[in-house]
Order: sequence, then structure tokens, then C-alpha cells
Amino acid sequence: MPLPNITLNRLAEAVPPHAWFGVSAIFHYLGPSFAVLLFPAVGVLGVAWFRIATAAVFFAPLTRPWRTIRQADARTRLLLLGLGACLAVMNTSFYLALDRLPMSLVAAMEFVGTIAVALYGLRTCRNLLALGLAVLGVLLLIDVKWSTDPLGLFWASLNGALFVGYLILGHKAAREGASGGVERLGAAMAIAFVILVPIGLVEAAKAFGAIELVLAGIAVGICSSVIPYVSDQLAMSRLPRATFALYLAILPVTATVIAAIMLAQIPTYQDIFGIVLVMVGVALHMPARTSV
Repeated sequence: MPLPNITLNRLAEAVPPHAWFGVSAIFHYLGPSFAVLLFPAVGVLGVAWFRIATAAVFFAPLTRPWRTIRQADARTRLLLLGLGACLAVMNTSFYLALDRLPMSLVAAMEFVGTIAVALYGLRTCRNLLALGLAVLGVLLLIDVKWSTDPLGLFWASLNGALFVGYLILGHKAAREGASGGVERLGAAMAIAFVILVPIGLVEAAKAFGAIELVLAGIAVGICSSVIPYVSDQLAMSRLPRATFALYLAILPVTATVIAAIMLAQIPTYQDIFGIVLVMVGVALHMPARTSV
């Protein structure tokens, strides 16, 4: 049975939106930390396939994506196609970056784009300062990686650019409430799965003979794409894009703490200073006032 509209809308109203954001902030990097541990056994593209496949299978009976796509008008179908393609490529590039770079750096690079968009939409000295601080923080985190791993930086930059697209399209999907947002998310996940099948299925198939690897892949999908993305929709349905963007300031520190605990990626003092600069930049920037 599809989820009753009233259930998710009441859930979004019953819990403060910043609490939903807190859940998303934890699982946004907890799931990927599990994925990094799974890379050697399944492969980067295989883990990306498990992530999207698990989310698509989870959402299918609850949101009936085929119905959402069939009943949507042309503009909504373009939104679903754009969000699905964004999720497929963003998650894949995110994992390809994590395979080569520390999670704290990849997380920090996700937010330079959000500030750059704010600077474009609202040209102020405050936003220019915010962008400068965030870029300086990322440069400190990158350190010598410009020359040692340019491919990793490319994937991290692509992920950061697509993260901006996810925030914009995700808010458009949630503009009619949490239930409608989750239904559109389910349809977008189905589209992302179709896009990712020819890319990751071959690597993912290596895990099909080991039940523990399959279960681990499913756990990565639930922690990475189900819990955080549903929490995002519940938060986005009540928070203006400007406020949601402001809350993103806590994500670099979340990534750093989780990476230190789960992956033993202990930050240096220079890394910590860089992360603080990124957080200050994200918190300082002033997004253009747009409605959800």
C-alpha cells in the first residue's frame, strides 16, 4: 500500500525540522563510512549500485514510482528525471572521491558550491567573505593533493557541483509537502537505478555469492540513501532553502568526527583549522530568499 499522504505530513509537523536535519547529518556520512569499508570487497561502482538499488527497492512498494511518473505533467517529469540523474551521478562521484581522498576533504568541497551560488544570487561583501573563507579552508584541507591526486579532486568537485543541484531539485520536490516530496524521491530513485544499472551491476555481481556482502550492501543503501534522503524531505518541507543551507554548516564537522571514529582518518591541526573555516563560511553566507 502507498504511504498515506497524511502520515508523512503529520510526521514532518510532529517533529521539529532541525531534528530531521540532525538525523540526516549523521547518516549522510555514517552510511558512506560503511561504504568505504566495503570498497575492497565489492568495488566502488558495485557499492554505488547497491546504494541506489536498495533505495529504489525500498521506495517502490511505498511510493509506487511508476504511478508518480505516469500521473506527472511534463514539467514534473523533467524534475524527476533531473533529480534521478543527479542522484545517480552524485552518489557515484562521491564514492569515487572517497576511494581516493579523506572524507573530511570531500565533505568540505561539497559546500563551496552552495556559497558560490549564494554569491551569484545575492552579491554582497558578506557572501564574498564567506566564499573566501570556505575556499581557503578547502585549500588547507587539499594541501599537497593538487599534485598527488587530481583525479580524486575531480570526482570531489563533480560531487560538490551536483550537491548544489540536489539541494535545488530536492526543495522543488518537497514544495507540496513531505509526502509528495518522498513520492517524488521514490520516482527519482527508480530513475537513478535505471541509469546506474549498466555502470555498477558488473562489480556488484561479485557480491551476490556471499550473503554477508549482500547484507552489507543493503545496509549501506539504507544508511546512505533511505534514512538521510527521507529526513531531508521531512526537513525541506518545512524549512526555506536559505535556512536549510545555513544548517549545512555542521556537516563538515559531522564528516570529520565520523571519519575519525569509523575510518581512523584522524585530522591534523591544519585539517581542523580548514574545517572550521569552511563551517564559518557556510554559516556566514546569506542565501537569496527563495521559497520552498
